[in-house]
Amino acid sequence: MPSADFPPGDRLLAAAEAILFGRRSVRHYRPDEVPRSLLERVLAAASCAPAPHHSAPWRFVVLSRFEARRRLAEGMGAAWRRDLTADGVSPERVEALLTRSRERLLEAPVLVVVCITEERFDRYPDARRQRAEELMFAHSVGAALQNAMLAAHAAGLATCWMCAPLFCPDAVTACLGLDERLRPQALLTLGYAAAPPPARPPTDAASAVVLWD
Repeated sequence: MPSADFPPGDRLLAAAEAILFGRRSVRHYRPDEVPRSLLERVLAAASCAPAPHHSAPWRFVVLSRFEARRRLAEGMGAAWRRDLTADGVSPERVEALLTRSRERLLEAPVLVVVCITEERFDRYPDARRQRAEELMFAHSVGAALQNAMLAAHAAGLATCWMCAPLFCPDAVTACLGLDERLRPQALLTLGYAAAPPPARPPTDAASAVVLWD
């Protein structure tokens, strides 16, 4: 960690690294309520993420009431049950998976469903470019989620990114009564960690580089 004698740029980078490397995915939370003002700051950070066409295509569904979280858990659970059953998974295994997933959703004080809207999509006459356009917007959801998770961590909150809505977007839309033009992409659980997460193992960026020309 650079000392106070280092240039401002190094000190800023060190502060950013502390947040980046300190964030961990957390699956168990205390029941404490998260102040709305803090949630708004987290979502403001998410909205600063880069996006195609300067579009800010994200739409956030914030669920803090138990009943709303229960509806989402049941809606996604029913869709997952159908998929698991069709895959031939045993009833006992299905129940175990659904119980664990339901507990994760109901234990978190806040759930944020991240959707994208099609309003700013460019339209192409061929399917190849249209798929690329849609994928480009989906990429921006990852950037928004990363901003939200880092801001939450800096504020003393914990989060976990779940991709389940991608597998059952219609179920999410139906159980929450959302506009059908919204496309659910991801789910963020958010709250105060029930216990401190373990430290992140050392990161070896070099092992991920496949070409450095």
